Amino acid sequence: MREGPDIARIASLVGDPARANMLTALMGGTALTASELALEAGVSLPTASSHLSKLMDGGLLTLVSQGRHRYYGLASAQVAGMIEAIIGVAEAVGPKRVRPGPRDTAMRMARVCYDHLAGEQAVAMLDRLFDKKLLLRDDNQIRLSSSGASHFSALGIEIDANARRPVCRACLDWSVRRSHLAGTLGAAILDKIIADKWARREKDSRAVVFSPKGKAEFERMFLA
Repeated sequence: MREGPDIARIASLVGDPARANMLTALMGGTALTASELALEAGVSLPTASSHLSKLMDGGLLTLVSQGRHRYYGLASAQVAGMIEAIIGVAEAVGPKRVRPGPRDTAMRMARVCYDHLAGEQAVAMLDRLFDKKLLLRDDNQIRLSSSGASHFSALGIEIDANARRPVCRACLDWSVRRSHLAGTLGAAILDKIIADKWARREKDSRAVVFSPKGKAEFERMFLA
């Protein structure tokens, strides 16, 4: 037996179509029940429960009980990053689907990727943060500059430097095929966008839809 991580086991968990649909549904960052995930996967509840048990055993999901309900979520940002990367590969080399409709256009513009912003708006934001030297690249890693820390603090965006997750992390964007910003900073920026009502989550979708005023504020603050 070869030493090292068991890639095949993880690949087999993600590779089943029903389980892949469940994991993709959880990319919106909202915990879902087994019944909701059964609908997403197009399988019966007993079959969904079997799939969820396997994903739990594989360390890809977490489970939280609240009253009579049990909610499933992705185990970590690392798992979410893996799913986003797989979506990108599938988009690049997989079978081509019919021309995307309006919902796909919205998803490409801005969407939730687990707990941070993804899509064209997010990629443009990361580019601009590099241009303004608020974020710096070091050996393919992203770090917050001293001026960046002051800048985000002035905007009311608090960064938890003691969190177990990185403050800044590049996440490959499947629709643009370049990186957007993840980590605690990426999550804090999305929190501000939603809290300030610049944008809303589209129902039953990962799409983030900006209002005209919200789009102008986002561009002034992050793209100017």
